Amino acid sequence: MRASQAVAKSYAKALFQLAKERGQAEPIGEGLGALTRLSAETPELAGFLSRPWIGVAAKRAAAVEIANRAGVPPLVRDFLALVVAQGRADHLEAIGSAYRDMVDADAGRVRARVRTSVALGDEERKALAGRISRELGGKQVVFEETVDPALLGGFVVQVGSLVLDGSLDGQLARLKQRLVAG
Repeated sequence: MRASQAVAKSYAKALFQLAKERGQAEPIGEGLGALTRLSAETPELAGFLSRPWIGVAAKRAAAVEIANRAGVPPLVRDFLALVVAQGRADHLEAIGSAYRDMVDADAGRVRARVRTSVALGDEERKALAGRISRELGGKQVVFEETVDPALLGGFVVQVGSLVLDGSLDGQLARLKQRLVAG
């Protein structure tokens, strides 16, 4: 079953409000992120927590043990136990993503996925972040970088639904389009 965005957002919002009241939004986000990565990297774990024929008590105990071993804050441990007990373990990744978006919005940050043909240097990263920040009204930019050797050169940046194509591939495609259009 695919995770419902509405369900994920409601769980993430509840956790975010509680974490914010306690002044722990960032550490809770880090702990939740660690658990979502663990779940994604260990399909057996995600499968176990999602199986309907396994009793709620067993899944809840396993979730608490996993959270304790991962060293996450108690609020994240209790949240994971609740999510598992409610049969929403398959929503964990979507909940983590929604929570991260809420923390970023609250902190005035945006996440930009950057795809380049070669890894960016520190100066290039700083210049690109400054330019994107100015375009987005001064928000702090956090890069999620990917090196794509298939790109001929340049970069492609995606922030939400906004795509900035500064790649050589994109320039060639735009040139072709202008030549065809006359």
